Amino acid sequence: MALRGLWLVSQEQGAQGSLLFSRRYPTVEKRAKDFNGASYVPVPEDGPFLKALLFELGLADGDQHFVERRDSCSRINKTSVYALQAEGGDLWPVLAFQKSGLIYVALPLVEQSIIPPPPLFNISGISQAFDLLSGLLAFMSSGQKTEAERGTKISQLPNLLMQACPLGTPLDTNLNPSLLESSPTTPSTHHQKPPAWRTGSYKGRPHVNVCITEKVKSVQYDKRDVADMWQVYGTVTCKCDIEGTAPNVTVGLNLPANGSPLQDILVHPCVTSLDSAVLTSSSVDILDDSAFSGPYKFPLIPPPDLFNLCFYTSQVPVPPILGFYQLKEEESHWKFSVHLKLHESVKNAFEFCEARVPFFNRGPIIHLEYKVSYGQLEVSKEKSLLVWIIGQKFPKSLEVSLTGTVAFGPASQEQPVDPVCAGSTAYVKLYFRILDFTLTGCYTDQHSIQVFSSGKPKISTAREVLSSDYYIWNSKAPAPVVYRTLLF
Repeated sequence: MALRGLWLVSQEQGAQGSLLFSRRYPTVEKRAKDFNGASYVPVPEDGPFLKALLFELGLADGDQHFVERRDSCSRINKTSVYALQAEGGDLWPVLAFQKSGLIYVALPLVEQSIIPPPPLFNISGISQAFDLLSGLLAFMSSGQKTEAERGTKISQLPNLLMQACPLGTPLDTNLNPSLLESSPTTPSTHHQKPPAWRTGSYKGRPHVNVCITEKVKSVQYDKRDVADMWQVYGTVTCKCDIEGTAPNVTVGLNLPANGSPLQDILVHPCVTSLDSAVLTSSSVDILDDSAFSGPYKFPLIPPPDLFNLCFYTSQVPVPPILGFYQLKEEESHWKFSVHLKLHESVKNAFEFCEARVPFFNRGPIIHLEYKVSYGQLEVSKEKSLLVWIIGQKFPKSLEVSLTGTVAFGPASQEQPVDPVCAGSTAYVKLYFRILDFTLTGCYTDQHSIQVFSSGKPKISTAREVLSSDYYIWNSKAPAPVVYRTLLF
C-alpha cells in the first residue's frame, strides 16, 4: 500500500492548468516495475504528465468538444480513476478530482500486472490514496482562501508529507499542521509506540462521537423512455477523546431487516482489520450481485482529531421525494407546474425543505400568478428565481403542488445564463435536510461502539440526510440524460 506519485494542479476557470506541487517516490517506482512486469508504464515528467491529465479530464487548452477515445459511451467513467496516455502506454490507475480550482492527483502502487486491469476493490492502495487526497483537500481548504495563504500551505507540503507519507507509504491521512511540529528525534517516554496518526494525548473522561451523514443525488425526468436515477453517498465521521497512546475502539454500523446494503466502502487507515465481505460489495460492476448487509464492524486506533471513518454508497429502492416539472410557452407567457410527493418510508420531519425554480437565458420576471397547495413562494432579488419554501413537514397526503404563469422582460447581461437550459429545457432543484434519519436505515448506538479503556465512555451518535444535486427536469422539453454510473 504505497504511492508512486502525488500532484497538486491549479485549474482556474478559463485559465491554463499549472502544476503547483509534485512528489515522486523512486523506491515505490522500482517496486511498481517489479510488480507490473511487462505491463509497467513509467511515470512521465511533470510537463507531459500535466498535459495528459488535463486532456483526460477535458480541461486541455483548445480541447475538442468530443474526443472518441475519451468521450464515447464505451468509455463512461464510473469513478475518479483515469488512464492517462503516456509514451510507454496507458498510465493507470490515476486518481484525480477537482475542488475549488485545484485538481488533487495520486498514483497508487498496483502490486500485480495491470493487463488486464484488476477490479478496483482488489487494489488496496486505491482506498488509501483517496483518503490521503481527502486529507490534502481538507488541509488546502482550511483557513483563509487568499493566494498568500495557499502559497504558504504549498510550501509546507514537503515537510508535511515527509511525516504523513514517508517513502510513499501513507501513515496519517489527516494532514494536520501539528505534524510539522513533531520531531522524530524526540525520545518517547511510553513503552508502547503510538501510531503516526496519534499526534497528541487526551486527558479526561472518554468520549466517542459518531455521525452518519447520507447525501442523496437524483435526476428525474418523468418520461417513459428515460429512467430516473438516484444514489446515496454516506460518510461516517468520528471524534474519539480517549486516554492512552494507542487506545482500541470498535465502531459498528447496523442495518434494519429492510435496509439497503452499503457498497463501495472506503475506510480510514486507522482501521486495524476488516472483514473482506465489507470491501467486496461494489456498485461499479453491474453484474456484481454481492450484498453484505452487516453488521459492519470497524476496529481502530483513532486519531485525536475529527476524522472520516469510512465512505460508502448505496442504491436505495426509491428516491425520497418523487416529482415532475412542466414548463411550456403559451403566447406571451410561460405556464409551469411542479408536483412533489414524499415517499411514505421517509421521515416527515425536515430541518428545511425547499424547491428552487431558476429561469436562465431570459429577462427578469415582470409578471407572476401562482397557486401553491402548501408552503409559500418567494421571488429572488434578481427576479430570475422562484423559491418554494415547503417548510419542515409535508401535509398528511404527502403531496404538494405549485402551478402558475410567469412572464419575462427583455434579456439583460445581469440575468443568469446557462448553455444547457436553452428554450424550454429547465429544471427544479430540491434542497432539504432530515435529522435523526438515514435512507439506507444505517445506524449506530452505544451498544454498537466498544471502547477498551479505563472509565465508562460517553457515547454520542447522530445521523442525517442531505440533498445533493437533486434535479427534476422539465418533462415537456429535452433534458441532459445522466446514467447511474455518472453520478459518482
